[in-house]
Amino acid sequence: MTRLAPISARELQTILSRLGFRLVRQKGSHALWQHDDGRVTIVPVHRGEDIGRGLLRQISRDVGIDLEEFARLRNR
Repeated sequence: MTRLAPISARELQTILSRLGFRLVRQKGSHALWQHDDGRVTIVPVHRGEDIGRGLLRQISRDVGIDLEEFARLRNR
């Protein structure tokens, strides 16, 4: 089992872009990312704060990739 480390919102948004997601809208500090096939996730964008493990796990479920794939994309 892969253990995720917290990452910044900017790094997460880069990963989502690589996966084919695009920023649909942002209201306040919450950005809505959507894939052409209909998958959707919300990314909280708070300056100076990382996105924790639990939320990363939920986002990986939302986008339909496993934790190993998520870690591989992060290290790319």
